[in-house]
Amino acid sequence: MSNGPWQPKGQGPRNPNPWGGGPTGGGNNGSGGGGGREPPDLEDILRRGQERLRRVLPGGGGDSGLSKLGVLGIAFLGLLAIAGWMLTGFYTVRPNEMGIERVFGKFLAITPPGLNWNWPYPIGRIDKPTIGVQTVEIGLRTNEARRGGTRDVREESLMLTGDENIVDVDFSVLWLVDAKRPQDFVFNLKNPEGTVKAVAESAMREVIGRREIQPILTGARLEIERSVQELMQKTLNAYGAGIIVQQVQMMKVDPPTEVIDAFRDVQAARANQEQAQNEAQTYANKVIPEARGEASKITQRAEAERERMIADARGEAARFISVLDEYRKAPDVTRRRLYLESIERIYTGMEKIILDQGKQGSGVVPFLPLNDLMKNRANEPGKR
Repeated sequence: MSNGPWQPKGQGPRNPNPWGGGPTGGGNNGSGGGGGREPPDLEDILRRGQERLRRVLPGGGGDSGLSKLGVLGIAFLGLLAIAGWMLTGFYTVRPNEMGIERVFGKFLAITPPGLNWNWPYPIGRIDKPTIGVQTVEIGLRTNEARRGGTRDVREESLMLTGDENIVDVDFSVLWLVDAKRPQDFVFNLKNPEGTVKAVAESAMREVIGRREIQPILTGARLEIERSVQELMQKTLNAYGAGIIVQQVQMMKVDPPTEVIDAFRDVQAARANQEQAQNEAQTYANKVIPEARGEASKITQRAEAERERMIADARGEAARFISVLDEYRKAPDVTRRRLYLESIERIYTGMEKIILDQGKQGSGVVPFLPLNDLMKNRANEPGKR
């Protein structure tokens, strides 16, 4: 028997089995001489297998036929392996997802929901970000609380206002992946939720720091939410994050718990002050128009009296001038007329006694008081 492939040339017979336990007869079976079992010869097994293949091949086979069969088998197995590898390139995108195809790490295309295909790993890669609305909470945690409550995170919610007060703000941000640029969301952000949370907290602190605490606690919530949303969107666009900020909701805005009682007292005092100011303003709004109306009435009355007196004076002056003109034309007639008009004006409405000195006796002419008789008759019952 020739030397095995593991036996060096030029040396004596050695163990033909490289995994054996030594030469024949050298086993430790306790019999002292070569009674051990000899291991199988590997070369003999290979030779017998080749002979069987030659008998199976058409035409008697041979080394050339065996080589061709081996090449065809290897090629067939390679084709099967390639086909199986290509089949692994099929993937499914769900309705709430969007497929991002990569080839050698470079962005290739955006695929819609459904069955799609891309080059398998390691040539291609598929990222499927969720495009639905997601929520980030700042200052509180609802999903980590027990029995459906919330857990406060004071290091996130305590913020400094513009008038150097501290306010406790809990809010949430609703955001989603930009359907037009999902590749930015995949490539530019390593931790999307952490990035959105950090940007939201920074924007809220900046907006709160520009305002005083009083409007923050009362009527400026909508304005603050809109300002924070705009600032967040501007910052995320600068990052190229591929994120749309849908809404910012302020859930709680209160002073810190350590000073909330004192702050409520201050708020009550301010409310009383505002109430007193409103009542004073209401009284002023009532009294001032009345005073202005009364002043306007007096002014108008004085103006009317002035106009009347001026008109009377002008009328008297005009009458006097006309009388003067007539007097200059006929002094005696005018003088007598003035005398008679004055006597008529004086005696009008007076009781008169007429004395006739031309007759004998007392010269008293009886006078019938017709005016008094008419008055008494009018005052009688049933005569009205």
